[in-house]
Amino acid sequence: MATLQMRTSSLLHVFITFLYIVIVSCQYDKFRKLELPQGVTGPESAAFRELLLLTEDEDKGPICGRPMALSFQPITGRLYIADAYFGLLVVGPTGGLATQLAGGFKFVTGVDVDLITGNVYFTDASLTYEIRNTTQPDFMPDSTGRLLRYNPLTRRVSVLLSGLSGGGGPAVSSDGTFVLVPELGGSRISKYWLVGPKANTVELLLNNVGSPNKIKRAERFGEFWVALSVGFRPPTPLTTPQGVRFNSNGVVLQRVSFATQFFNKSISIVQEQNGDLYVGSRLTNFIGVYSN
Repeated sequence: MATLQMRTSSLLHVFITFLYIVIVSCQYDKFRKLELPQGVTGPESAAFRELLLLTEDEDKGPICGRPMALSFQPITGRLYIADAYFGLLVVGPTGGLATQLAGGFKFVTGVDVDLITGNVYFTDASLTYEIRNTTQPDFMPDSTGRLLRYNPLTRRVSVLLSGLSGGGGPAVSSDGTFVLVPELGGSRISKYWLVGPKANTVELLLNNVGSPNKIKRAERFGEFWVALSVGFRPPTPLTTPQGVRFNSNGVVLQRVSFATQFFNKSISIVQEQNGDLYVGSRLTNFIGVYSN
């Protein structure tokens, strides 16, 4: 009887595991494109009010700016922009030209606003190189990246973390207790505590995950999506783009492959909106939309 119960339990476990794999693998199997205007590639990031999409012109970056990330504050109606060349910018609720809030950085890569305090968290990839240096044959990445905080009341910038390997885009938790920080070159995601007994301390959340780019809050409380490119760096010959959903404890809940539509291309963002996933890569002229 005991053997039969063990066998039944094992079969049930295998069935549940198989069912879970089938359900997860079948999610987001519908795909459509949002074509971008001719001659435009991207997006590097996206934010949603109605639908705000960010693209860039590589040649005009040093003159006109090179936006890397967006974060919308629904209470104030402000759209914060992380620009590789011009630092942290903002566009007011009535639109118009962007205003520079903080400058003098080499390579700003990501931004997210705390919806509770209004503080703005952003990252720069390096103290020594700019984005245009990354495509040069002799380019060597370093570990001088930082996590910074802009206080809109005092208008001051403070450094929270230093020694980061490469850029990416941070994400503040919905309750404002911590901010997640990806390291594109370090293949890891860290959690920096903002309040509570662990305030102003950092802990490793995910390690050896590939090359994590921007992190975005998922629609479920306490969960996040990260744009991941596995094999993004040599000597791996093939890049596999993925969207990874995980929770605040670092438990991976789901992996979605975008390899068919973004074959051998790194991706910058996976943004969930109304149950769909919006996927962007600086190497394509479209935005991928995945749905169930």
